[in-house]
Amino acid sequence: MKKTTHLLYALLLFTACAKEVKQEIPVARVRQETFYIDLYETGEVRANQSVAISSPEISWRYGSLKLTQLIEDGKVVKAGDTVMVFDPSEVQKAILDAESRLEIHYAELEKLQAQQTSEMEDLEADYELTELSLQISKIQAEAAQYEANIRKKEIDLNLEKAQIALEQARDQIANRRKIQQEEMTQRRLTIRQAQTELNEAHATMRSLFVTSPYPGIAIIMRNRSTDLKYQIGDQVWAGQPILELPDLDELKAEVLINEVDIAKITPGMKVEIRPDAFSDSTYMGEVIKVANLAVNKTRNSKIKVFPVEVRILSKTSKLMPGLSVSCRLLVKDYPNATFVPLQAVFNDEEGSYVYVRSGNHFKRQNIETGISNTDFIVVEKGLKAGETVALVDPVRLEEAQKKEKANQKETK
Repeated sequence: MKKTTHLLYALLLFTACAKEVKQEIPVARVRQETFYIDLYETGEVRANQSVAISSPEISWRYGSLKLTQLIEDGKVVKAGDTVMVFDPSEVQKAILDAESRLEIHYAELEKLQAQQTSEMEDLEADYELTELSLQISKIQAEAAQYEANIRKKEIDLNLEKAQIALEQARDQIANRRKIQQEEMTQRRLTIRQAQTELNEAHATMRSLFVTSPYPGIAIIMRNRSTDLKYQIGDQVWAGQPILELPDLDELKAEVLINEVDIAKITPGMKVEIRPDAFSDSTYMGEVIKVANLAVNKTRNSKIKVFPVEVRILSKTSKLMPGLSVSCRLLVKDYPNATFVPLQAVFNDEEGSYVYVRSGNHFKRQNIETGISNTDFIVVEKGLKAGETVALVDPVRLEEAQKKEKANQKETK
């Protein structure tokens, strides 16, 4: 019984060791279908058409614009919803200053009106006295016919003097009224200017609370100075686009192509689009525009790239502006090509070869290869569609297994 137990233990140990050494050989089937020369690049989903929502156009007197509130990226909004708010402190100060100035100007206007009224009353009183003096001089002149010539002449001179004084008083009142009208015009103009500044400040205050003109999904745009999406605390220029309301019925992907590959890209080229957030979903697209001029890949980068626009042909609610996508640009296709994965092909001094499954074994098969892409290589001769090839060298794998098995025996 004890001997049987030892034999069973040894058998189990041998079996366990054999399982540790033996490895399954990965395989792949030879495919015969359309073969693509492709190019993989990353991109970002954008709307083909969208409405931009910009920061308000305000006067330089109110300083710079600073974001204090910003709607969540990708949030659904209704027409009239507040989507961003800017710091109102400078505008509030301007409103208080304008109200204070306007109050002072109104007080000065009332003071001027009182002064002018008093002044005109004095002038009109002087005019009345001058007019009385003229009447007296006229009476004296009528009674002077019995006076001596010298006295009569004196009375006539006094009458003439009174007439001149009355005309001067009349002219003085007329001139003073013109001056007063100009003073009042200037005061009212000052008040209108102050009122305009106050109205402008109130309008600017209202404009700091930016609302959505249409319903849709608010997408935050990128700040060109930081190459990041706008966020609370950012300072922006007046009239700078901050958000966009995209038309989700027409989407595109913007892809940046390296300058060494741009010659391969042409309008109409088919593209497979895979969102990073939904890697199990694939959508089709086509190149619609290839930029003529290169741009820097990033703000501080010296790498030159060409922006390429890809129209997304598939309709889905999963694709939203701002999503990162992996794009496979199908540069050229070769119908009815025979091809295998790159790792199935091996090379030595005799050329290229693969290991083809034959029953429970693999045999070496010399082949002639053609073009390749990032994953597969075309086999011009030596293989047929449906055959099974090893993805690792079975000879080397077997040698490695034997070596490992020998090492395990030595350690026992």
